[in-house]
Amino acid sequence: MRYARNARIFRGQIDFAPIASVLFLLVIFLLLNSGLVFTPGVRIDLPAALPESLPGVAGPTVVVAVDRDGLCYFDHQIITTDSLRNRLQAIHRERANLTMVLQADKAVSYEVIVRLSQMAREIGIREVLLGTRPPLLQGTVTNEP
Repeated sequence: MRYARNARIFRGQIDFAPIASVLFLLVIFLLLNSGLVFTPGVRIDLPAALPESLPGVAGPTVVVAVDRDGLCYFDHQIITTDSLRNRLQAIHRERANLTMVLQADKAVSYEVIVRLSQMAREIGIREVLLGTRPPLLQGTVTNEP
């Protein structure tokens, strides 16, 4: 038994209007969707510094972050100064030669940085380093707000 063939090879011009409209919709969808991506964490604008002129860290470190409102963060959670002191004392007992890296926003007052540094010294942490970011353009350092 033979079946009749109804399919024919298309020999006309391809209409690009539907293809272009689908591509434009895809571009619009991607542009709108990429701006809505939530980046977890707290925005901390670190001061810029040239990496060649700064010391590195050889031993174990703990990182304490301070945002522009003066809130302290340790292990990705908001923490009070008293709780931070207790946690740092416990970590310092476990590890010797501990270094604290303080990631403070540019807008944080100098008094808060000094207070946290003094607290680390009282606990027994001998080295407190300030976290920085590399400059946007190599060789230029500007810290204007």
